[in-house]
Amino acid sequence: MKPQDLKSARRRQTWSQQELADRLGLSQSYVAMMENGDRKLAPSLVRKVARLLKLPPTVLPHSLSEKSSTRETAQSLAEQLASLGYPGFAYLRTRLVKRNPDEVLLSALSQPELEARLVEALPWVLLSYPNVDTSWLVRQAKVWDLQNRLGFVVSLARQVAENKFPGRVEQLKKLEDVLELSRLAKEDTLCRAALTPAEERWLRDNRSQCAKDWNLLTDWRAETLRYDA
Repeated sequence: MKPQDLKSARRRQTWSQQELADRLGLSQSYVAMMENGDRKLAPSLVRKVARLLKLPPTVLPHSLSEKSSTRETAQSLAEQLASLGYPGFAYLRTRLVKRNPDEVLLSALSQPELEARLVEALPWVLLSYPNVDTSWLVRQAKVWDLQNRLGFVVSLARQVAENKFPGRVEQLKKLEDVLELSRLAKEDTLCRAALTPAEERWLRDNRSQCAKDWNLLTDWRAETLRYDA
């Protein structure tokens, strides 16, 4: 969370620094130092501030390791997407700690196998949260060699945006261009490690041009996405 974001959010609530300090159990001078950038917010404090000031989950701190990805269950990922507002999982209730959308997106893409219902939700994350930390997203994708998977999902989101949300196209195109610079030559799948040789051959012959460009064996296309952001 940037200092100016904290100050702007406080002012939107029409709270004084003292009023925010009282709610956080801090001194007014400490809040002033946070807003001036003289004190860094601890992750636990960021979460508390986000709840109090009704900030989007894009301000939440990242918890994923910079070195290695983590295995997640389909249920856990579905609940995280539900907590972000994905309509396909609106029926789910969760007690999980809400996570930053870009972290949920990259965590899902790092899985060797991912259910179709979860893959379908991933472009929605980018369409619904245009203010994700793209610098962190690209940097972490490179650490885990996920540039192609992420680039393809960004491309799907951009294609959906061209038809439904034109205001988001430019930002997604910029992210596409950045990822293109680090595109991997090695062929990959979109979280389907257990493809049979016959499935691989079929996908290689029938995938979209977009999937070819990102060296992915997948039959996902923008027109198959059945949601509105």
